[in-house]
Amino acid sequence: MLMDKTMGLELKMPDLGNLSESAQPLECRVALISADRQLAGDWVNALNATAAQHENPFGLRFEAVTPAGAERLVREEGKLQALIVDGGSDVQGLQAADDLADKVHGLRSQINIFLVAHGALAGAGAESQADSPSPQSLANLRQRFDELFDRREGNFNHMFRLVQAFIARRASTPFADTLKEYVFSARDAWHTPGHSGGDSLRNSPWVGDFYRFMGEHVFNTDLSVSVQVLDSLLEPHSVIQEAQDLAAQAFGARHTFFLTNGTSTANKVVIQQILGGGGKIIVDQACHKSVHHAIVMNRCEPVYLKSVLHPEFGIYGPVKRADIEAALDEHGDARLLVITSCTYDGLRYDLKPIIDYAHERGVKVLVDEAWYAHGYFHPALRPTALECGADYVTQSTHKMLSAFSQASMIHVQDPDFDDHRFRENLNMHASTSPQYAMIASLDVARKQMAMEGYGRLEQCLQMVETLRRAVDETGVFRALTREDLIAEPLAGDNIRLDPTKVTIDISASGYSGKEMQIKLFDQYGIQVEKTTYNTVTVLVTLGSTESKLLRLIHALKQLARNARKRAHIASPRRLPEFTHFNCLPADAYFADTEELPLMDNGAEATKNLVGRTSADEIVPYPPGIPVLVPGQEISAPIVQYLQQLLQGQNATEIHGMIFRSDEPLLRVVREEGKKKPGKKSAAK
Repeated sequence: MLMDKTMGLELKMPDLGNLSESAQPLECRVALISADRQLAGDWVNALNATAAQHENPFGLRFEAVTPAGAERLVREEGKLQALIVDGGSDVQGLQAADDLADKVHGLRSQINIFLVAHGALAGAGAESQADSPSPQSLANLRQRFDELFDRREGNFNHMFRLVQAFIARRASTPFADTLKEYVFSARDAWHTPGHSGGDSLRNSPWVGDFYRFMGEHVFNTDLSVSVQVLDSLLEPHSVIQEAQDLAAQAFGARHTFFLTNGTSTANKVVIQQILGGGGKIIVDQACHKSVHHAIVMNRCEPVYLKSVLHPEFGIYGPVKRADIEAALDEHGDARLLVITSCTYDGLRYDLKPIIDYAHERGVKVLVDEAWYAHGYFHPALRPTALECGADYVTQSTHKMLSAFSQASMIHVQDPDFDDHRFRENLNMHASTSPQYAMIASLDVARKQMAMEGYGRLEQCLQMVETLRRAVDETGVFRALTREDLIAEPLAGDNIRLDPTKVTIDISASGYSGKEMQIKLFDQYGIQVEKTTYNTVTVLVTLGSTESKLLRLIHALKQLARNARKRAHIASPRRLPEFTHFNCLPADAYFADTEELPLMDNGAEATKNLVGRTSADEIVPYPPGIPVLVPGQEISAPIVQYLQQLLQGQNATEIHGMIFRSDEPLLRVVREEGKKKPGKKSAAK
C-alpha cells in the first residue's frame, strides 16, 4: 500500500441492532473497475474469499466491472457503496482513473473510491520523472481517493478491512449510538428533566395513558446536559462534534452545525453572524418570516426584492435574476444576499451565476434550503447551493429527510468564517436544554442519506413519474410541469423544479383548493402539503410508500369522476406593490405605537391608515408573503387588500394582525406631536 490514512479512522463497527428484525440483511456492493480482466478476476475472487472468512456485518460483495460499464453501474445500483479503480501502470491510466472519480463524485459524492496504482507512479522508485506524476498531482490524487493501493500488493485481508472501515465510518452514528448505550445502561436519574425517564408518568392513573401512547424511549432519551458522555450541543468536543463532522462530509460543507430550534433559528444565527449590529441586506420579499425577524433583531437595513407571481395559479416564485443583479449593483454597501431555493413549490434558482455575481461585489450569500436538504444525494437534483458557492446554507433536515420536526442544520463554507464568533451567535439563540432525540435523529438522517440516499431518492423519482402520469390520465386533474409553473418574466432565468414537490391543477374539477383538501382528508384520509385557490401540492419523500401512492391515485380518480361545474372561478389576489420605508424596521417595531382599526367605517379606516408607518409584519396565509413589514409606509391598496381578505365566508388567516373584541387593528408608529391616549400601546 502506498499510504495509510487510517490514523484517526474509527474502525469500530457500529451497532447494527438485531438484523433479524430488519426487512432484509445489509448488502454493500463494491465494484473493482479495471480494463485488466486477469487482475480484476483474481482480485475480486480473493476479496470475496476474504469477505467469507471474516466478520462482514455490512454484507460486502465484490464484483469486477469494465471502465465502460462503471458509470452505468453507479447510476443504476443503489446498493453500490464503494469503487476500487485500477489506474493501470502508466500516467494515462492514472488520468483515466482520476476522470472516472470526477464523474462518480458528480453523480454520487457519498461513494468511497479507492485507487489501485503502480508504485512507481507515486514516485517510489520511478526510473524517470516522465513516468510519474508531479508531487502536486499526487497530492490531488490522495485528496480525490479515499485510499491508494499498490497493484503488486497481495494483502487482501488488509484491503478488505480498509474498505470495510471506510464504509463503517460513513455508516456510524456516533451520537445516536452513545445515546442508546446510555439509555440501556439504565442509570438512576437524579437530574432534569423532572419526568425522570418517564417515571413520573408511568404509573399515574391520570397521565399514564400518555406515557403508554408516546412510548418508553420518548422519555428515557429525553435527558439533561448533566449527562456529560452525551457531549454539549453548544460547545461540542466529542460525539456531537463527530456527528457534525460526518454531516459536513455528507452534505459537502466545510463545517456543519446541528440545531434543535428549526431553520427559523438557523437563519437568525447566520444573519447575526454577518450583520449583527446593523448593515444592509438584500432579500426576497417572499423569504421566510425568520429572515424578516432577524432584520428587526439586528437593526438591518433591508432591500426587498419582489417575487414573481404566476397569475394562473397564484404561486409566487423566485425573483428575476436581473432584479437581483440590479440590487447588487445599486447597493454596493450591502453585506448579505439571502435567497430561498427551492421555494415551497419546488422552484430552484440557477444559483451559481447569482452567487458569483454577489461574490464579485464582496457580498456574502445565505441560501435558505429549508425545502432542499435532499438535493445533494441525487444527480438529478444537483447542483446544490453549497456546490454553487454559497457561504451559508440552512436546511430543515426534518422537512424532506428522516429527522424529527425542528431538527435542522447550518452548513458553512465562508472562507472568512469566524468559528468562535459563530458559536457565540449560535449560543444566543439555541436552547441550553436541547432535545437529545432530535440530535440523534439528525445523526441518523445523515447516515441514511450517506448510505442509501441515492437509492431512496431514485425510488422517490420513480413514484413521482407514476403519480404524474396517473394524475394526467384522469383527464380532470393535471400535474403541473416546470414550464407550467414558471411565470413568463422568469422564462430566461434557467429556473429548475424539484420534482418531489408535485403541484396538481384542479381547476377542471370545479372544486377550490381548500375544498379539495377537505375532501381528500375527510373521504380518503389523505393530508396534502398545501393549496392555492386552484392547486393542491403533495410531497414525495423518503417516507412515501407504494401503498400511500396507490391510495392517493385511487382518491384522485374517484374525485375526477365526480367533478362538478362551477359557477364562478376564483382568481388569485395579487399582492399590492411594496411601498417605501419611513424608518428602519427595528426603529418601527420598538417605537411608541398606537392601534388603528382596519375595517371600521371602511373608507374612514383607509383614510386614517394611509401614510402611516407599520410597526408589525402583516402576513396573509396563503401565500405567506408579508404585505407590510415594520417601517414600511401603508398605502391605500394595501389597506383595501387586507380588508378584502377579511371579508366574506372564506376569510384569510393573517399573521401580525391585532384583534380586540374581534375587531382587526394594525399597530402603527405614533406620529410626533400627537396626543397620547390614556394608556400607551406597548411595543412588543
